[in-house]
Amino acid sequence: MKVAVIDDEPLARMELSYLLKQTHEVSDIIEGESIEDAFQLILTDQPDLLFLDIHLTDESGLDLAKRLQKVPNAPLIIFATAYDNHAVEAFEVNALDYILKPFEQERIQKAVTKAKQALQANSSVPASHDDVRESGRLTLETDERIYLISFDDIIYCEVQGKETTVYTKQGMHTTHTSLSSLEKVLISSRFMKVHRSYLINQKEIKEIQPWFNQTYQVTMSNGGKVPVSRSYLKDFKAQLGL
Repeated sequence: MKVAVIDDEPLARMELSYLLKQTHEVSDIIEGESIEDAFQLILTDQPDLLFLDIHLTDESGLDLAKRLQKVPNAPLIIFATAYDNHAVEAFEVNALDYILKPFEQERIQKAVTKAKQALQANSSVPASHDDVRESGRLTLETDERIYLISFDDIIYCEVQGKETTVYTKQGMHTTHTSLSSLEKVLISSRFMKVHRSYLINQKEIKEIQPWFNQTYQVTMSNGGKVPVSRSYLKDFKAQLGL
């Protein structure tokens, strides 16, 4: 089980991470200190479970939990806080558990066991790692909302300045998430980087044309034109058998 610990107090994160490492169910622990960190970790690392503080610096973990209610396949949430007066609100946003500081090993183990049981109940037939990579979903946060986009629907991604645009079969979404972060999630045989500013779904290639300096220009299924730079040309040709 992959767990993300979100708390703006370094010592609290350290203590909780130490206790989580003592459990057999937890395989990976990642940490963040803000809601922004949490979204980034959900995007790039896709944790199964969040241990989330309620009072973050100028933010509320409850707000994050409310937003994640609208996200399919969002991680489970366990609130880990020093305040006992938010339990009702926590369970209203479908929190799995509510743990008070200071943490105790027995209480953490109980929460982790509950999370494992919930994950098993939600997945009667666990997918293999390869299946997840091939048929997964990209969690994409824009200025207005969070989108869950199937890998199958992504045509290509393009970065311009500080913004990245993800072109899909249904339309396009612009985000401040970096292309390198998207690349970490879209680890699949179908995706390839062909330029420092472009990541494409090779199954959506419609046409390949010779271009300047013995490179190529790729036409995607939506009509978009994508250059293949010389630094990526060798891998591009090898992957497509050219």
